[in-house]
Amino acid sequence: MSIPGSAISLLLAAGPTSRTVEYLVIAGGGGGASGGGGAGGYRTATGLPLIAGTNYTVTVGGGGAAGTTISDASSGSNSTFSTITSAGGGFGNGYNVAGSTAGSGGSGGGGHGRIGGAAGIGGAGNTPSTSPSQGNNGGDGTTPNFKSGGGGGASAAGANGTSGGAGGDGSASSITGTSVTRAGGGGGGAESPSSAGVGGAGGGGAGGTSTAGTAGATNTGGGGGGGGGGGYSPDQNGGAGGSGVVIVRYADTFPAATTTGSPTVTVTGGYRIYQFTGSGSITF
Repeated sequence: MSIPGSAISLLLAAGPTSRTVEYLVIAGGGGGASGGGGAGGYRTATGLPLIAGTNYTVTVGGGGAAGTTISDASSGSNSTFSTITSAGGGFGNGYNVAGSTAGSGGSGGGGHGRIGGAAGIGGAGNTPSTSPSQGNNGGDGTTPNFKSGGGGGASAAGANGTSGGAGGDGSASSITGTSVTRAGGGGGGAESPSSAGVGGAGGGGAGGTSTAGTAGATNTGGGGGGGGGGGYSPDQNGGAGGSGVVIVRYADTFPAATTTGSPTVTVTGGYRIYQFTGSGSITF
């Protein structure tokens, strides 16, 4: 049985009913207090099947608020796309509770080493032993001096606070056509003259000594650095966590998508690439 030419034209106009996409979904990083904030959860994969004509909500998580050496920070917020959820980074903790545990999340926050008190415990990340893996654990604080752990990063755990612990490094992705490292953990704060922890590669904020911690980089999911202080200087604030990002790409042989939220759209290397730095939606 032959198909009329008009029917063939309609079938071609309808196009494929599904397609597969590659994604990178990074949540907001945790804020630093004394311990560094953990990086936002990092999830990426190819071959996610989606239905043409369906509207998919995109949520880009914000970074967590900073704390101080004596008060915990806040965890970052989740980022989502389709069925994919990346967990916000865990908060860095202060010494409001001796021996307290930093926040858990995509990557865990760093613990605080309280002067004259119990060591702080790094927060648990969604580590490679869990499924799906999103990040790594935060480092522990140590006593008797003010030495705080670094926040975990996408590819490495935060260091323990032998001085200020370094933040764990993030992971690199070339989804935009250029290799970019994101989701680094925040460095732990320390008291002068100890050295503060450096931020993890990929947007992690640096810890401070007699200074405040620096913020995680915007749209990387980087954790905030821990603030300095203790016996040699006044207590300092930590740095806020960096906001997350959602990036989607698919073959440019398929039609352009419609979006809300004003993502950056590029067509390069055989792909259409949609980079969301704020929440919105996409319909393929």
